[in-house]
Amino acid sequence: MVAAVSPVATVLGDHVAVTSTANLTGDLIDRLVWTSVFGSSEELRTRARATLRSLAPVVGIRPASIHELYMAVGRGEAGGFTVPAINVRAMAYDTARAVVRAAKALAAGAVIFEISRGEMGYTMQPPHEYAAVVIGAAIREGHRGPLFIQGDHVQINAKKYNSADREQELADVRALIAEEIAAGFYNIDIDASTLVDLQKPSLPEQQQVNTTLAADFTAFIRQHEPRDVTVSVGGEIGEVGGRNSDVHELRAFMTGYHQALKARGGYAGISKISVQTGTTHGGFVNADGTVRRDVRIDLDTLAELSRVARAEYGLAGAVQHGASTLASDAFDAFPRAGACEIHLATEFLNIIYDHPLFPPDLKAGMYDWVRQHAADDRAPHDTDEQFIYKTRKKAIGAFKRELWSLTGDVRSAIGTALEDQFALLMRRLKVQGTVDVVSRYVRPAPAAVEALPD
Repeated sequence: MVAAVSPVATVLGDHVAVTSTANLTGDLIDRLVWTSVFGSSEELRTRARATLRSLAPVVGIRPASIHELYMAVGRGEAGGFTVPAINVRAMAYDTARAVVRAAKALAAGAVIFEISRGEMGYTMQPPHEYAAVVIGAAIREGHRGPLFIQGDHVQINAKKYNSADREQELADVRALIAEEIAAGFYNIDIDASTLVDLQKPSLPEQQQVNTTLAADFTAFIRQHEPRDVTVSVGGEIGEVGGRNSDVHELRAFMTGYHQALKARGGYAGISKISVQTGTTHGGFVNADGTVRRDVRIDLDTLAELSRVARAEYGLAGAVQHGASTLASDAFDAFPRAGACEIHLATEFLNIIYDHPLFPPDLKAGMYDWVRQHAADDRAPHDTDEQFIYKTRKKAIGAFKRELWSLTGDVRSAIGTALEDQFALLMRRLKVQGTVDVVSRYVRPAPAAVEALPD
């Protein structure tokens, strides 16, 4: 690897010195990304990732926080768009490259790459690997400017929290946050909504554990974020797939959260709030395995929550989850409702699995794998088609090398299909042309490696 990168960089112990970009080729980036993921030793993978991180600022790419843009939206200085936060799961490098191509063609600067705590497990993508893949995709496709990488659903496991494992669970979440920040995740969504107790008599009591932990983890983030970076932090008031949120819950959460955060030192707070408006992760699946596209979302509630979040708390607005499988013409509604961000995942996996060039034998092997290894996830009423649809994502990690090793024509065709879908969504969500507003408000922290002189 040292020999391969010698035309552009020198590897000196744990430091990578970029010497030139004149010989920086797509093939070299491809090889570095592959080594970041599949290198034969942890040391080799770490060196490859460090090389990509060192190359990024030299070509004008830096991981960044979207916090200041969201604060501008909260002040009414920017807006009119809904930022797509795209969960990159299968064929991660090809998928990320497709996102970058679509965004570049539309001058869409307000786009987030994200991965949740759960996804890191079943896709086998730890934070430093994920960041390296996204950075490599950005370099490969000629992106310039801030790069938003987000820890989605940094979620507390309710079963572990309500057991003797509580302290270990909290320690594990803190360790994940620290690792994400070190990897360049400067956007982190705290999700303690799993601990909201609707059996309590009052809204403040129902939200109390949620607000306390959200404040705890916000303070932890502020204590660990790099100098000159204010990590964009998100909170969540209702678990996705549960009862719809309302304004009273928002106010109860924000009152308790601000009080708890003030007691911990008065740090900068959250910039957005995730809510439940009638969707579910993965979509609603029919008995034959097809997905319902006509799901009714409570857009009035979404609009009211976004309005109150901005007017009363200075946040960018409400965040919509679980909407990627909606009909394409439904996405225009989210900017109109004032949603500041929308999280999108399942439909992109559907495009990969259901593409006509996706190898049938590979698909059959992955489906057999989930029947064997995810049988506990089958609900009593599930048909086999429903079970497969809901669990096939869990085979991604076990078959990661096979997915990355598909032939060039298959990867290209699937990449084009993904790019088309990303472009459609970006246009519907009104983020085309947002490069200018991003550059106006987002100031990435100075990089460790300064740009080379012309």
